[in-house]
Amino acid sequence: MTISVGDKLPDATFKTMTADGAKEVSTSDVFAGKKVVLFAVPGAFTPTCSNNHLPGYLENHDAILARGVDTIAVVAVNDVHVMGAWSRFSGGEGKILYLADGNGDFVKAIGLDADFSANGMGLRSKRFSMVVEDGKVTALNVEDKPGVDVSGAAHILGQL
Repeated sequence: MTISVGDKLPDATFKTMTADGAKEVSTSDVFAGKKVVLFAVPGAFTPTCSNNHLPGYLENHDAILARGVDTIAVVAVNDVHVMGAWSRFSGGEGKILYLADGNGDFVKAIGLDADFSANGMGLRSKRFSMVVEDGKVTALNVEDKPGVDVSGAAHILGQL
């Protein structure tokens, strides 16, 4: 079943890269008591994700935070080393929290996983964005076609 507005995020564990190396963080670490904009990409370093999706969140970082958001986070079904490299390469280190959902456990639990096996990419995440307040989804935007439209930063800004 796909998560909906009003639902609480399930318990899950991510990995994120820190100055001290890989660190596990839970959904409660990321979302409890905070207003978080979370967006998901099918894969770090992939063309649409790197050239069209992530840049909007970097460009609108200050405007999003100015609307009362505590954290902007991106999740992908990639390992923590890839997500750490993507944060450095993209210039997002320290601005966006890069969450590795290495086995896709989180995206499967919220029903937003996708099978990209035909492209040699295996299990991935659908492209989406959401606003989460204290662990509860208050806005959810799932792309229904390739590209970035409703999951982009401009759309989220209108929802904040």
